[in-house]
Amino acid sequence: MNNINTTNTNTTISTRMTTGLNKQYYDRQLLESARTRFVHAQFGQMRPIPRNNGKRVEFRRWNLFDVDEAMTPLTEGVTPASQTLSQSTVEAEVKQYGAYVEVSDMLDLTAFDPVISDSAELLGEQLGTVVEWVTRDAMCAGSNVQYANGKSDRSELTSYDVLTVDEIRKAVRTLKRAKARPFDSDGRQPHFICICSPEATYDLQNDSLWQDVSKYSNAEQIYSGEMGRLFGVVFVESTESKIFNPTFKSTIASATANTIMLSEPLTAEQAKYFNNRLLSSTISIGALENVPVSSYDELSQTITLDTTLDDIPSAGTIVCSCDAGQFGAPVHATLVFGKDAYGVINLEGEGALKTIIKPAGSSGTADPLDQRSTVGAKVSGYTAKILNELWLLRIEHGVSE
Repeated sequence: MNNINTTNTNTTISTRMTTGLNKQYYDRQLLESARTRFVHAQFGQMRPIPRNNGKRVEFRRWNLFDVDEAMTPLTEGVTPASQTLSQSTVEAEVKQYGAYVEVSDMLDLTAFDPVISDSAELLGEQLGTVVEWVTRDAMCAGSNVQYANGKSDRSELTSYDVLTVDEIRKAVRTLKRAKARPFDSDGRQPHFICICSPEATYDLQNDSLWQDVSKYSNAEQIYSGEMGRLFGVVFVESTESKIFNPTFKSTIASATANTIMLSEPLTAEQAKYFNNRLLSSTISIGALENVPVSSYDELSQTITLDTTLDDIPSAGTIVCSCDAGQFGAPVHATLVFGKDAYGVINLEGEGALKTIIKPAGSSGTADPLDQRSTVGAKVSGYTAKILNELWLLRIEHGVSE
């Protein structure tokens, strides 16, 4: 993550504040701010890497025996062939993330607000979100997918294909068939976890079968972000849930049987879609899905098709990438999973987050007039990885408008 340089946040930063109780206070404030974002990260199997043991960690699990092999009846007096133990391994490598704010000595002399603690809070929020995104993206990289309303592909989903109780029940059935382990710690009834977006929650709560947390039959520990429980699934809401938005969405200015001129040019970032052949082999033109593309010319903002259209689309027709829903509708990812479905890894002894305060003058000749102080935060080493694809199901769905 890039450094963040600002000049409008400051308070007195002395050497005293970089050690002892003040440093501990800032670390706590940073962590508390970050914890408000730790939704995806809180359910993973935690695995620290000991210091001086490299950047990689390996998860191992025994593979289940094939039941069919044990179904053959024994022959009297004959010893059958033995079975062979086997393991599956998953490796992951931690990475660092960090950011800081730079403070001038003038603001150090004139500021009214408690900028150190405010900066720690803001950095905690930012770095907590980074940890959430790293975990969320790892969880959403799995191949175990259920498309809402019986659809067979993400590009078919619309705003009418919303999350329902039936979709949750199907997901639970899939996990049970895969023998996914439920969460059962702290005396709670066995349950799976569902992480969903506020928009998904809104649609789900329209179902009469929804049960919110106030209707629990007994007092139970409440996870961060927990809202309710239904059919053995505890629902946890996250504002950082994965949303698949189209890389680009535009309209047609004019068209021929094999060219599309867009009404506005794509940004350089959007145009990269056409360089990624894994994604950009097709586009959507109105209701036409997966139309093959030959090239995109940035100067004339024209898409050349690798096919000939039977009907030439009219001006104003929506054109979009095929990495979201129909007509470029956003697609939300709701995750339903069991215990040990994924792991989260950090460096042992370092903790997930830490504050770094550098007072004015601490950089020596790089700051000869003692003009700059910094407040920073760093994730010393962190990553996440799916450990069992079959125990983590991603429901892809639209949301109501």
